[in-house]
Amino acid sequence: GALLVSERIDREELCGALSPCSLSFEIVVENPLELFSGAVEIQDINDNDPVFPSSQARLEISESVAAGARFPLESAQDPDVGINSLQTYQLSANPHFALDVQTRVDGSKYAELVLEKELDREEQRELHLVLTALDGGSPPRSAHVQIHIEVVDANDNVPVFNQSTYKANVRENTPSGTLVARITAYDLDDGPNGDIVYSFSSHTPAKVRELFALDSATGELRVKGQLDYEETKLYEIYLQAKDKGAVPGVAHCKVLVEVVDVNDNSPEVTVTSVYSPVPEDAAPGTVVALLSVTDLDSHDNGVIVVQVSDVNDNAPKTSQDSYDVYVLENNMPGIPILNISATDPDLGRNAHLSYSLLQAGHIFSINRENGTLYLLTSLDHEDQVEFSMMVQVQDGGSPPLATNVSVSVFVTDLNDNAPTVLYPQPNTTTTYTDVVAPGTPAGHMVTKVVAVDADAGYNAWISYTLLQATDPSLFSVGLHSGEIFTARQLQEDDVPQHTLVILLKDHGEPVLSTSATVSISVAELAKEVLTDLTDMAPANDPRKHVTFYLILAVILVSAAFFITMLSVGIFKCYKWRQSKELFNSSRSTLYRTPGPFHHIDAVRGGFTPPNFYHQVYLTTDSRQSDLCKKPFTSSPLGSRQSTMRNGEPGLYHQIVGTASRLPTPAE
Repeated sequence: GALLVSERIDREELCGALSPCSLSFEIVVENPLELFSGAVEIQDINDNDPVFPSSQARLEISESVAAGARFPLESAQDPDVGINSLQTYQLSANPHFALDVQTRVDGSKYAELVLEKELDREEQRELHLVLTALDGGSPPRSAHVQIHIEVVDANDNVPVFNQSTYKANVRENTPSGTLVARITAYDLDDGPNGDIVYSFSSHTPAKVRELFALDSATGELRVKGQLDYEETKLYEIYLQAKDKGAVPGVAHCKVLVEVVDVNDNSPEVTVTSVYSPVPEDAAPGTVVALLSVTDLDSHDNGVIVVQVSDVNDNAPKTSQDSYDVYVLENNMPGIPILNISATDPDLGRNAHLSYSLLQAGHIFSINRENGTLYLLTSLDHEDQVEFSMMVQVQDGGSPPLATNVSVSVFVTDLNDNAPTVLYPQPNTTTTYTDVVAPGTPAGHMVTKVVAVDADAGYNAWISYTLLQATDPSLFSVGLHSGEIFTARQLQEDDVPQHTLVILLKDHGEPVLSTSATVSISVAELAKEVLTDLTDMAPANDPRKHVTFYLILAVILVSAAFFITMLSVGIFKCYKWRQSKELFNSSRSTLYRTPGPFHHIDAVRGGFTPPNFYHQVYLTTDSRQSDLCKKPFTSSPLGSRQSTMRNGEPGLYHQIVGTASRLPTPAE
């Protein structure tokens, strides 16, 4: 039962850098039958010296390098492990440099020169140092390398990496040429001093250089050899960026590459036959053979698994039963607006999902593979606010199972409509003139600008400002009502004709605006009013001569009526004065301007705005003639009325002659 060594054992040859190093075996013992597993651990002895890649190293260091700068040195290699491996480095005494020994993730050591005192090329052009590598054996073994440092003029700027450490994950079966990471450095110098060359640091192990390749121009680190998770799980790669200056500046970074295990090893079944052949009279329970199953992969890749065939017994399941999507109007066609995510716990085709719209249309479409919902056309909030549809998610089983999801798309408003002026109507040849009497007090509403905005909410809130006026001190406009008021009392010497430009703005972003022009006439005499009314008629109106004769007839009848009333004599004076007082009180009511326009809702519904017309009231005293604008009502004082049209449907001008007494109902 003694286990003997049959040949000379070399731990470095058997296991390399792997520690601990063990050899496993199995022993079968008969009578009684038993199987024993054993392992022999090969212990390391310090039988190898550290070895540097070369006996000399040369460095060029600029005299402008600040204290604290680090310079990696070539690492020595020692095939021994544990305490017998490379443990430390030593540097010969000098006034400028110190040695900093670092430890990698795998426990190996490397050394960096640290500048403690700045160099001066005029004082000393060269330095000679000796680097010694020591292992931990007893006695320790060592190796030496001569370091020649040349002090040269500085490059003003050294390359700088955008990060000091890069991390990447690579699958162990990744083919050669696959990109692992891209390192990036920049140099503020111009010309060759700013051109950067990427390379491996001098202390990068040869094994790493065999497995990875670095593009010196782009900094792309790619797979070069065959990675094996079972051999090495993590690579710590040190790279440098050097410019092309006479004294190149150097920057260093580290790339940590984690190798991800894949199931690239088949289970190995070892059968150890005990009885062969098996006797026909072997008793039940007799051991015939011993089986051992191993897998070099890790975690789940190394477990033995019994497969269970799948049945399509699960319908697709979405994260939500319904979705609400908000889309701005005037969108670009073809944009994705929603991704419907669904899962199916089944396997294979039973878990392969496809997405479809139950209500096919030309506005929306869905990607059958990933459930992305696309908007094919540009939407308009003013045209339609909401869309509803049903999306079906179906698996690939037989028979297939499906789940329906409701989707509602709401179109949100943008400020894409400027205010529209309804009164006075824009872009027409007819000029609307509103009339106000001299002496009208401040605060009197003359007319109103009526406008709507097709947008919604804050985008449709209209404000009105007076942009331009013949006399800015005479009129004002309501900020949110559009009502035009007299800002002060009208005087006899005020300009008779006024043109107001009203600016209408909404409150959207960006602000959209339009303008409306309002004409206001200050009429003192009936002649002036009639002249204005005549000017308001279109030049091409074929009825303008008829209108003129009607006006002339009304004036003549009024004049005759006035003369007849004077012939009544002095005895009617008292009654005439009472009639005048009653007329004045009635006229004060007739001068009232209609209230604010309350038909915006009707306008939005497609109705035209109410008709407006003008009435001119003439008393027996022509100096007291007044002109005002009123909605159409039956005149309580009109003994004679004559109507003329000015060419705009629904806009009327009435001239009413008033006698020295109130007419009776019969009259």
